[in-house]
Amino acid sequence: MRKILLALTLLSLPVSAAVAQGRGTDAEQKACTRDVQKHCREVIDQGDFTILACLQQNRPKLSEACAKVLKDHNQ
Repeated sequence: MRKILLALTLLSLPVSAAVAQGRGTDAEQKACTRDVQKHCREVIDQGDFTILACLQQNRPKLSEACAKVLKDHNQ
């Protein structure tokens, strides 16, 4: 679960800002939690950028809220 939250934190910001700050809003994290668990469970232990890539590859399957988080942060 900790890795999911960390990944979601990184997902909620542009990549450069994520590395520098490592924070996202609770709402942004919550928006993608189920999508990460549903579509990217098999790569959770492979690092945050792998999870981000997984979400991007599964964009058509993502919830509207998670897709919006990615879009809002140019991901």
